[in-house]
Amino acid sequence: MKIAKVSGENFKEEVLASELPVLVDFYAEWCPPCFIIARTLKELAEEYDGRVKFVKVDIDENEELAAHYEVFSVPTLAFFNKGELIDGVVGAIPKELLKKKLDNLLDGNG
Repeated sequence: MKIAKVSGENFKEEVLASELPVLVDFYAEWCPPCFIIARTLKELAEEYDGRVKFVKVDIDENEELAAHYEVFSVPTLAFFNKGELIDGVVGAIPKELLKKKLDNLLDGNG
């Protein structure tokens, strides 16, 4: 499963209007921890295929979007469900912690 790159132009359509819960990876090309978490997110996108949508937002190309969601550090992972920001974490956190957050998102517990 490919993780789609999203911009301010299609964020509403791809994230806020998504039928599935969405994990948004706010990242930057110059960010080493972003590359670390990217591998984990690719694995999780395969595991949660059809249940959770995974997208990436480059904060340097989408400064207004990053500012709107108060992204001050990267990577920032934001969890959306039915158009609402439910949860978020900063940093390259362990895969098991991300799985717990995704499972909670799917269970409706945020």
